[in-house]
Amino acid sequence: MHLHLAYPAVLAVLLFCVGLYGVLARRNAILVLMSVELMLNAVNLNLVAFDVWLRDSLHAGQALTLFVIAIAAAEIGIGLAIVLAVYRNRGTSAVDDLRDTAEPSAPDDSQDARESQEPDESQEPQQSPQSQKAEATA
Repeated sequence: MHLHLAYPAVLAVLLFCVGLYGVLARRNAILVLMSVELMLNAVNLNLVAFDVWLRDSLHAGQALTLFVIAIAAAEIGIGLAIVLAVYRNRGTSAVDDLRDTAEPSAPDDSQDARESQEPDESQEPQQSPQSQKAEATA
């Protein structure tokens, strides 16, 4: 029995599209990492399918698949470490909230940002979300 190449190729395209949608539409960093893993698995499926279809004597597609799996394992380990560190500091793993950590693009922007951050003596100082949580639990 011979499996036609179109079946794993279509499955790989569907997996890749679901992963791409997850990367573009999700706001949670963990779900984005899972979507990247789906995309890498679609690539692995294509590598193995074409390796079998071409009847490669060196099995280069399968060897490349092992390398992609190793790289994906390292990527998920480092990615989860970064997400956990951000979650500890910020209290959220939303990707949109990470834009605040970027450095300003122009020197004028950084000066304006510093001026807007200086508290007014007439206003009450704002508390951080972590200190608000601590007060709420006390």
